[in-house]
Amino acid sequence: MKGYVHSTESFGTVDGPGVRFVVFVQGCPMRCLYCHNPDTWEMNTGNQMDTDEIIAAYKRNEMFYANGGGLTVTGGEPLMQVDFVTELFQKAKEKNIHTCLDTSGIAYNENNTDFIAKLDKLMEVTDLIMLDIKHIDPEQHKILASQPNDQILKFAEYTATKNVPLWIRHVVVPNLTDKEEDLFKLGYFIGGLSNLKALDVLPYHTMGKPKYEKLGKEYPLKDTPAMDKNKAIELKQFILKGIKQRRSENS
Repeated sequence: MKGYVHSTESFGTVDGPGVRFVVFVQGCPMRCLYCHNPDTWEMNTGNQMDTDEIIAAYKRNEMFYANGGGLTVTGGEPLMQVDFVTELFQKAKEKNIHTCLDTSGIAYNENNTDFIAKLDKLMEVTDLIMLDIKHIDPEQHKILASQPNDQILKFAEYTATKNVPLWIRHVVVPNLTDKEEDLFKLGYFIGGLSNLKALDVLPYHTMGKPKYEKLGKEYPLKDTPAMDKNKAIELKQFILKGIKQRRSENS
């Protein structure tokens, strides 16, 4: 099976545990204001690669991934090509390759029984999910990502029913996603997920600006400064407080 692939990276170190082979798929319905991969938005474009090609590319550098690494599919949005990712992960698991799905969860729809059936199959061959939750507030999420967040939160709950280990990632952007009460609410929500294994709070950076210039697009957050790393560490504590509160109530 072939999928639309934007690019691959042989030695990824921020896309899951260990050193990883990373596949950036093409196509995403989100339009996050701070997206640093706007060139992956358009659907059904990019290079067409089949799953065997990707596994072969992984195997060429397999020695580097052996110590706790593996294969990550990110994007774009991987769930927009769920059949392709499922076949890729099935072949990876046949070769004992650790699989990681890096997703926004935006494609989830609990009312689409065909999609849920496909997603169930994908979960069977997924070792780790990295889920980006952009904003816990529904209205602010629409402003930030041009999409609602209800299905994203339902996807998070779905992953818990499948017992797939979950890493949550949240980007803190000055004046957009850094309100203490919102961070606490985010923590309170994810504290109720039984499969939560890790939390990454990432400081907003401006490294995406050159891409927008190259594509002839205006960068939406051109006047927003990068988030100080120490401030991001400080703000993470509010999410942790929310997690602790939820877990204390559930104990």
